[in-house]
Amino acid sequence: METEKTSEELVRGQAEIWQHMFSFADSMVLKCAVELRIADIIHSHDGAPMTLSQIASCIDSPSPDIPYLTRIMRLLVRKNIFTVHHPSDGGESLYGLTHVSKWLLHGSDLSLAPMILMQTHPSMMAPLHCLSKCVKEGGIAFEKTHGRQVWDFASQNPEFNNMFNDGMACAARIIARAIMTGYKDGFGCIGSLVDVGGGTGTMVAEIVKSHPHIKATNFDLPHVIATAPLHDGVYHVGGDMFQDIPNADAVFMKWIMHDWTDEDCVKILRNCKKAIPEKNGKVIIVDLVLQPDGNGTFDDVGFTFDLLMMADTSGGKERTELQWKKLLEEGGFPRYKVISIPDLLSIIEAYPG
Repeated sequence: METEKTSEELVRGQAEIWQHMFSFADSMVLKCAVELRIADIIHSHDGAPMTLSQIASCIDSPSPDIPYLTRIMRLLVRKNIFTVHHPSDGGESLYGLTHVSKWLLHGSDLSLAPMILMQTHPSMMAPLHCLSKCVKEGGIAFEKTHGRQVWDFASQNPEFNNMFNDGMACAARIIARAIMTGYKDGFGCIGSLVDVGGGTGTMVAEIVKSHPHIKATNFDLPHVIATAPLHDGVYHVGGDMFQDIPNADAVFMKWIMHDWTDEDCVKILRNCKKAIPEKNGKVIIVDLVLQPDGNGTFDDVGFTFDLLMMADTSGGKERTELQWKKLLEEGGFPRYKVISIPDLLSIIEAYPG
C-alpha cells in the first residue's frame, strides 16, 4: 500500500509541475482575451451569451480564425473566466460572462484590463528570466535585462510609460473603491493631503470626489506629472520624494513603499514626517501586508508580488506586519494600526512621535 500511495503522490506531483510549467500560457490567453476584447463584445450584447461566430464577427479583423478562437475560449472556460452552454438541440455553443471576466472590461471602473496588458508586456516579463542569475550574482533583474532601472526605462520610453501609468491608474480606481468602503472616516479630519507617488492622480482624485473639502496635491516624478490629466480639486506637483515632500495634514502613499529597500523607505518616511504636523499629522500607507501562514483570498498573490518586486525594483519587497513595524519605528512613526479593506492591499495608518 505504501508503494501504491507513493506512486499516486508522484503522479500528482508530476501533474502539479506541468500546471506550474505552463501557467505562463494562462497569462498569455488572458492577455489575448483582453486584446480581442472578448468580454467587451459579450457585454455589449446586453451581457447575453453569444456564439463563437457572433463573437468572431465583432473582433477587429476582416477574417478572424474561428478554430483558433474556439481553442482559446475552451481554455478560458476551463479556467472559469467565461461560461459555455451547449444547447440540447445541437445548435452553436453559447459563451457568457462570469464574475471573473467582468474584470476584463475596458473602460469600466472595475477593470484590470490595463494592468493585465502591463504585467504581460514583454518588457515586464523578460526580467523574470534573470531570477536565477540574480541569485548567483545579485543585482536587479530589470536592469540586467534592459540596462537601466524601471523608472529610468519608463522616462525614456513614452509608450511603456503610458502603458505603465494606465495599469497603475486602473488599479488605483479599484483600490479607491475599497478604501472608500473600509476607510471612509479616515479622511474626515484632513484638510490637506499629498499623494506621494500618485502617478497621474487617479487615486487622489477619487478621494477628493468623496471628500471635496480636502486640498489635494498629486506628487510624482516630473515625467509622470507631464502626462497627468486635470482633475477637479487636485494640484499636480513634480519632484523627488527622496529630496522633499510637499507639506500637508497627511501623506498618502499607495503601492510606493514596496518598490524600495528598507533604507530607502526610512528616508521616505523621514521626509513624510517633515511634511506633516507633529501633533495631528499622519501617514496613510496603502500596501500589502504579507500573511506567511494566511489562507485569505489574496494571500497567495502577495507572495507573487514579492517576486515581481525583486525582479523589477532595486530592493523592493512586500513585508509582514513585523517588518512594517520595524520600518515605521526607524522612520519616526512609533504608533500605527493596520486596517483591513476588501482588497489585495491593507491600510497602515501611522503617527509621528
